[in-house]
Amino acid sequence: MPRIAVVVKGYPRLSETFIAQEILGLEQRGVKQLIVSLRHPTDPHLHDLHREISADVLYLPEYLKDDPGRVAKARRWAETQPGFAAARAAFEADLAHERSANRYRRFGQACVFAHELPADITWLHTHYLHTPASVTRYAALILGMPWSFSAHAKDIWTSADWELKAKLKDAAWGVTCTKVNAEHLNRLAGRTDAVELVYHGLDFSRFPKPPVARAARDGSGEPVRILSVGRLVEKKGYDDLIAALALLPKDLAWRFDHIGGGALKDRLQASAQKAGIAERIVWHGAQAREAVIKACEEADLFTLPSRIAKSGDRDGLPNVLMEAQSLGLCCLSTRVSAIPELIEDERTGVLVPPHDPVALSRALDALIRDPARRARLGTAAAGDVRRRFSSTPGIDRLAEKLKPSARHAAE
Repeated sequence: MPRIAVVVKGYPRLSETFIAQEILGLEQRGVKQLIVSLRHPTDPHLHDLHREISADVLYLPEYLKDDPGRVAKARRWAETQPGFAAARAAFEADLAHERSANRYRRFGQACVFAHELPADITWLHTHYLHTPASVTRYAALILGMPWSFSAHAKDIWTSADWELKAKLKDAAWGVTCTKVNAEHLNRLAGRTDAVELVYHGLDFSRFPKPPVARAARDGSGEPVRILSVGRLVEKKGYDDLIAALALLPKDLAWRFDHIGGGALKDRLQASAQKAGIAERIVWHGAQAREAVIKACEEADLFTLPSRIAKSGDRDGLPNVLMEAQSLGLCCLSTRVSAIPELIEDERTGVLVPPHDPVALSRALDALIRDPARRARLGTAAAGDVRRRFSSTPGIDRLAEKLKPSARHAAE
């Protein structure tokens, strides 16, 4: 069977376990792949999934100045290809909307991608509809090759409609991981079947069963352990969480553990210090999945106060919520994007309005004081998420789409 090229922003990345899970799952189903990465890795850890993936990786120059000889050679070759005129026309049309160094970089990366693509690749598939899809689209035009996409969150909600429409028109097919995303993209495409809903889910065989029982901490003695896992960026709402924690009664016993890196770490630590709660918070930084599982097993409550960032960026269906739920941990989150597709308020967790520290603090207070309620919601969540969000159906469906696509393109 011919291989497909899977285009990603960076590889490997700790925050993109859903992509690694999919690549590995497709390998296990006989879909041979080449990973094409726009960036070299920067994370200090690997997940177990990354160690099991056997696909080769082609790293493109992140910036054209990094390897001008490689870029120039690829550009000269690209200009001799029958599809170059179409690729150049698409690039110039995009440039008319957005003239930026990033746009030029995408076209340069596409030339290198097309030039260095092995001969056994017959199909291109990209994760994300923003930069990776631009590079993939230009390369596909140069090569005269079909392409498809998996759309997720930021790539949809921070991209201009004109650009999404152009990519939806050019792609052979696409999938996305939430109902909210699918409805939005199909409206832009002007048809109901342009983009298919395929939940990425979790491989629950990699997660232990929920603990038989958790400690009955209620905030009156030993501190209730609150956990969150996520990048310290605006859309995760951690400034709202710091404000909410600061509003809790001073005599309520709790501690907060955060796992993840991000640009807002210094600002959030300063906010916690100013609010007088810094001594109750531990910032662990980025950790491998094994450490996340252990933290979930030891915690009493998980919270992710997601919101829509000023840029429009937002979460899709956060893996960390599914992971916490699968381990029977009660989750408190917000009514943003696809989170209500996962959490049913007061049945499998608790949802509050986004960007509302007062509502978040009230929910935290009530859950900290009520271990029986936490246990009930966590148990219900574990059964629900393991029933509805297994990764198997989604990866099966992608294999069904990719195998014939790659074979047909090879004929």
